[in-house]
Amino acid sequence: MSAIRSSAPGATRTCPHCKATILDSASVCPGCRHHLRFIAAGETAAAPAVTAFRIEGVVTNAEATEHWEFSIVVAVRNERGAEVARHVVHVGALTPGAQRTCEVSIDVFKPGGPGGPTRRPK
Repeated sequence: MSAIRSSAPGATRTCPHCKATILDSASVCPGCRHHLRFIAAGETAAAPAVTAFRIEGVVTNAEATEHWEFSIVVAVRNERGAEVARHVVHVGALTPGAQRTCEVSIDVFKPGGPGGPTRRPK
């Protein structure tokens, strides 16, 4: 038996696999990509309504002998410019000639809309 799931837009929960904070409406964790809930026949997983932002960058250590260190930091600000979240995503080093590619995207979903599961097993 299933219970109707109704949560406020933006409500969050913890992924049981990777412990990341994710949207309550997610059927797949965007971090570890594990499936989080059963999707019944005829339903589809929620797809982004829009990818509002996507950028990809490459850092290459062109030095012949020196190592570089790097930090990838993501900061989120509200409409007033106040920082609401800041996370260090990764740190590391680049040997001479090494490169790293970083991609950041913001996917926007419509909670409870078409493809957004509203039922959860008890």
